[in-house]
Order: sequence, then C-alpha cells, then structure tokens
Amino acid sequence: MSRRLPPLNSLKVFEAAARHLSFTRAAEELFVTQAAVSHQIKALEEFLGLKLFRRRNRSLLLTEEGQSYFLDLKDIFSAISDATDKVLERGAKGALTISLPPSFAIQWLVPRLSDFNEKHPDIDVRIKAVDLDEGSLTDDVDVAIYYGRGNWSGLRVDKMYQEFLMPVCSPMLLSGPKPLHSLEDLKLHTLLHDTSRKEWKNYVRQYNVAGTNVNQGPIFSHSTMVLQAAVHGQGIALGNNVLAQPELEAGRLVCPFDEVLLSKNAFYIVCQEKQADTGRIQVFRDWVLTKAAREQEDMPDVD
Repeated sequence: MSRRLPPLNSLKVFEAAARHLSFTRAAEELFVTQAAVSHQIKALEEFLGLKLFRRRNRSLLLTEEGQSYFLDLKDIFSAISDATDKVLERGAKGALTISLPPSFAIQWLVPRLSDFNEKHPDIDVRIKAVDLDEGSLTDDVDVAIYYGRGNWSGLRVDKMYQEFLMPVCSPMLLSGPKPLHSLEDLKLHTLLHDTSRKEWKNYVRQYNVAGTNVNQGPIFSHSTMVLQAAVHGQGIALGNNVLAQPELEAGRLVCPFDEVLLSKNAFYIVCQEKQADTGRIQVFRDWVLTKAAREQEDMPDVD
C-alpha cells in the first residue's frame, strides 16, 4: 500500500513559516524568496484541501488545523534532525584506513599520529603502506597519500607538500679526509640513489657540476633506505625536503650546500570526491592539510 505524502519541500517550508509565523523570516532561513514560500504553502494547502494560515492586522496566524499540523510536524522534524546528527557523529568515528608510501608513513605520518589520536580518540587509524598507487582507491581504503603530479581523475586531490631535493650527508663527512666545500667536491664521494639515478643526473646537469660520475653508487628502492645509508656515512643522498626533515632536525644528517632541485612531483592527500567533506575522512583531511601548511612555513624557500 503506497503512502500518501504531501510535497516534502512544502512541508519544510510550512514548518519554518509556522515556527516563525512569518513568510519573510522563513524565506531568510531557507535562502529563498518570500514568493517561493507563498507558492509552497499554497501547494500544500491545495494538497490538503484546507487553509493553514490566516492574516490578521498585518500578522500571520495559524488556523486550528495548521496549529495541529505544525505541532505534529515539529516533533517529526526534530526527530529527523536528531537522527541526522547521530549518523554524522557515527561517520566521524570508527575505523579510518589510510594508504600511503612506506617512507612517508615512517618519516612523516607515524611521528605525528599521537597528535591526531589525542584530538580524535574515537577514530581508529589503520595504516596501509603501499609501494605504488594505481590512481584509484580500493574499497578498503578511506583516504590515501599519493606522490606524483596530482593528475588523478575522479578523486578529491589536495596538495600537501611540493617536493624539492637537496644533498644530505652525515656530519662526519664534513670533517673527514674529503671535506665538502663546494659542489665540485661531490666527485670525491659516493652518490646514493633513490629508486634510479635520474635525480642526481638532473641535479648535476642543472648546476653544471663537472667531473661527477652519477652512474655509480648504490640504488635503494625506498627513500628511508637511502636516508639511512647517508646517516651511516655511506655517501651523499638527494634528500626529499619532507622525508629528510626528521634526520636534519636530529642532526643525523646535514645539508652541505644551498643548491636544491625543484621537483615536478608533490605529496597529495586524496579520497573519493563524494566523501571528502563527510565524517572522519573530512576530520583527517583537515588535520593533515593544517599540519602540512603550518610546517611548510618553516621550510626553505626555493622559489
């Protein structure tokens, strides 16, 4: 058996007009014109076959039927509002699965998670480290950190950090038998490579560093590995400005030169477009983007 329901938008307008006893104030609350309110009330009265309002001395009054109808609808709208608040509250709690590169998880997210947990103890964070992203989120991932150019269609994409690369090494190399005074001294040391030799080739080409053999030196599959090799004095790495920061702050690495290589890549936080501004996903996105924005204020200016 089908239910006989009046136009739901008309009910919303009627509830606001009856609560304020004013078409004008109802229009202001609902961001519509007074004429639109009058039209919706008329449609509801025609549906019901009775009058809901009457005017007297420039005031708006409810009829007896209108008053009874309003009292019933007021409780219904209140129940709908409470139910909506409850589902939104549940959406802001529970498990949140985050997919991101292992190096970014180790060097950036994990050290900061205590701050997020303190602010949002009802959200159970689950970290999923992945080496490569496919440009699309699987059903078991709520939000992800991607590294690349930012051209992932169908997703909400927000830049966290623009990448630039800088030579980093152990402080022991500065005082060793082959001290680093200028870029020309790079040829005296082992170059450590992250994934490929491309970045060192770009660096040497950009600054016209003569005599440096970029075709030698070990290659590591993860950024944390190449940074740890540099920490242990095994050579000089091109450190990512975000991933190398913990080691630089702790003094385990130093940056011997001011010359940096601006990358075309960046770190982005991504999620499904329809979920970006809802529940715990919005809470986490807001926290990440605020954290990144504040920290970048203290990073070197490479423009």
